[in-house]
Amino acid sequence: MPKVLRIINRFNLGGITYNVSYLSKYLPDEYETCLIGGPEEEGEESSLYIPESLGLKPILVEELKRSINPFGDYFAYKKIKKRIKEFKPDIVHTHASKAGAIGRLAAASCKVPVIVHTFHGHVFKGYFSGFKTHIFKAIERYLSKKSSAIIAISEIQKKELTQEYKVCDANKTHVIKLGFDLQRFTDNKTEKRKKFRKKYLLQDNELALVIIGRLAPIKNHYLFIDAIEHLVKNSDKKIKAFIVGDGETKNALIDHIKNKNLSFATQPDAKALFTFTSWIREVDVALAGADLVCLTSKNEGTPVSLIEAQASGKFIITTNVGGIKDILNPKCGLLSEANDAETYKKNLLHAVTNFEEISKTANAASEEVIKEFSYTRLCKEMDALYKLLLDKK
Repeated sequence: MPKVLRIINRFNLGGITYNVSYLSKYLPDEYETCLIGGPEEEGEESSLYIPESLGLKPILVEELKRSINPFGDYFAYKKIKKRIKEFKPDIVHTHASKAGAIGRLAAASCKVPVIVHTFHGHVFKGYFSGFKTHIFKAIERYLSKKSSAIIAISEIQKKELTQEYKVCDANKTHVIKLGFDLQRFTDNKTEKRKKFRKKYLLQDNELALVIIGRLAPIKNHYLFIDAIEHLVKNSDKKIKAFIVGDGETKNALIDHIKNKNLSFATQPDAKALFTFTSWIREVDVALAGADLVCLTSKNEGTPVSLIEAQASGKFIITTNVGGIKDILNPKCGLLSEANDAETYKKNLLHAVTNFEEISKTANAASEEVIKEFSYTRLCKEMDALYKLLLDKK
């Protein structure tokens, strides 16, 4: 029975936790899996309930944090190395940057036969200065040499990693798309829609525009706010904007709204144009209640919120960054470049103006999305890769 030690950055509410949980639970029975990772950080919601709801018992490594901390990172490395020696895995599979660095170093030190890393995104654009980015790319090139295989979650991401940033060899880089249980986004949509709209005091003639994600500079929620302001000035449709998530830029975003003399609330308020909801665990309820879904990031991997939005039959207005073009069904959204605010605003205005028409096409495409990003397909492809790598040893 092959043993897999799966390491995640941290158990914060988001798509990565769902992805690793489904992999840990639904790989063939011949695998024994241990799932470990760091805790959620300030401004984040814990996602431990996700693996626990599947009967998994993840192990927390308290020192495994997102930011660089030599002291904490060293102790995280020691704990992971200790776990490797106890569990004796045949495969160590790391997910995302910090887990990928510390986990792969520990696995290589312990001479684990197969070391796999999945890029759920990368920090090579939009995060750091040129010098820091150069250092991170050098580190990743070194770690790639320690890896048996690299997994990109879209063809665009593979091209970025192997050709644009040249951090890993194309021959050892495999594309395996994310996989989830998306059926909940189609079940009981009418009841869920009523629940969300009742809670947030929405009228039947009001369109709910939702953006979901961590409140951080790279997510560029300022563009969302500016686009809503443009919409208010140029459309007679009644709209409400919901910012779902939390994080370091919340106060700055509130100040940005105040400077525009626009109304906002942090609790349900029928008069507020913007509502900061914080994190919502029942994202299927939020998406059922939404009419349009937005994303304004300067950089992304493959944003799970957009996969879930399409499964819910929602039309999307997004920036064209990372692997978004690979996952966005042409029937389900409009793209604009990250530095083209005017086109983004025009796309949002077009979507609101033609809401009835675009909603029909997006809703019709939801089944295609659910099939493409199913967890059964994910587990089948991962199983095949694991077997291929183990056979080489």
